[in-house]
Formats: sequence, C-alpha cells, structure tokens
Amino acid sequence: MTRVLLVEDEPAIADALVYALQTDRFVVTHALTGNDALLLLGGQAFDFVILDVGLPDMTGFDVCRKLREFSTMPVLFLTARDGEIDRILGLEIGGDDYVTKPFSPREITARVRAILRRGSTMEMKATAPVAAKSLQPLQHDAVAMRIHCHGICLDLTAHEYKLLLVLLENQGRVFTRDQLLEKAWYDPGAVTDRTVDAHIKTVRAKLRHAAAGAEDLIQTRRGLGYVLVMD
Repeated sequence: MTRVLLVEDEPAIADALVYALQTDRFVVTHALTGNDALLLLGGQAFDFVILDVGLPDMTGFDVCRKLREFSTMPVLFLTARDGEIDRILGLEIGGDDYVTKPFSPREITARVRAILRRGSTMEMKATAPVAAKSLQPLQHDAVAMRIHCHGICLDLTAHEYKLLLVLLENQGRVFTRDQLLEKAWYDPGAVTDRTVDAHIKTVRAKLRHAAAGAEDLIQTRRGLGYVLVMD
C-alpha cells in the first residue's frame, strides 16, 4: 500500500482529498501544519507528500526545502496562487508537480499515480550503480526509460528525463528554450521558457550529485539556448 502524507490546513479540502485518496487505495496521514508534517516525515515512512503552500506556521516551500535535506520523496504542491514565480520556485526546490486551487480530488489522485509510475519513489533502484556500457559519462536505458551518469541512475522527473534525453540524443546541437519546450512538454503552451531554465537547473544539480563536475555537460549558450557536450 502506498503511504501518502497530506499537509493541508483547510478542513473541507483535506476531507475531500483524504476520501478520494483512500478510495483509490492510498494509505493517508493528514497533517495540519508544516511542523507536524516534518515530525511525521522524520519518524514514519511515506511514499509521497501532497503539500499545501499556504500553511499557518510556514510555507509549503519551506517544508519542501527541509524535506529535500534528507529525502527525494516526490512532492505535489497545492496552492491558491497561480503566479509563474511560485510555479518556478516549486520546481526549483524539488517539487514534482504544482496544482492550483480549485481542483478536482480525482485529478490529484491521478497526478499522484502518474508521478509514482515514473518511478521517482524507487530510491534504491534510482541510485544503484550499473555497469557502464562505454566511456561516455551519460548512458540511456531506453527499456527502463532511465539515464545514468557515470553508472549512477539519475532520479529524474518525467520532464527532466525528456529534457535531458533530447539533449543527449542530439549531442552538440544547440536547442533554444522554445525548441526544448516543444520536444519535452506535453502542452508547451501552458508553460514558459523560464520553466526550461528551472528544469535545467534541477537536472544539473542531479548530475552534480551523481558525479562532481557532471553538471558542466550541459552548457549554456547565451542568447541561444542549451547544448550537451560530452567530448
């Protein structure tokens, strides 16, 4: 059974989400504040966090920052604000998805299922070393839909995976932000080119975590876009 921590201080929203998640066979624990959530995360095992941004004691972004100090558990943000800056910030600090209120509880359960299917909770598998097939620092496993850096499997979100794969399959080619949006997003019109910058930043951080200096594989061409160079 998949264990979900729901951090939401609005009773009506929390009750609807708890019901929808439990109906979909998730085991749900509900917390009202950020501090309560961090205490639960430090003492219990969870597979997923649904995190309201506007909590009474701290922001959901603050909770996520603290969570990322010890876990790569997937996080879905809930917020009443629809600003681009908030969406970008949520992605930059390690969020996997961002939903604006009002929303359908069934949509939330579907998004949770979709994120879990990407395998982002399989931390042991994601960090296990694999045999390198060549001297290239990045390797793509098309069957498992995973990318390895120096033999270490990168724990990528769906958009990070598709973004890095576009660059990997076209080494040496410079892509503009609009081209990357077109190739790596289902609905490129729903996001902006700054979203690409935010995802490039998180991909570089995960490359650096796998191997020192690996983030330099993705180069910025000012005024043009991004290119992956492994020579």
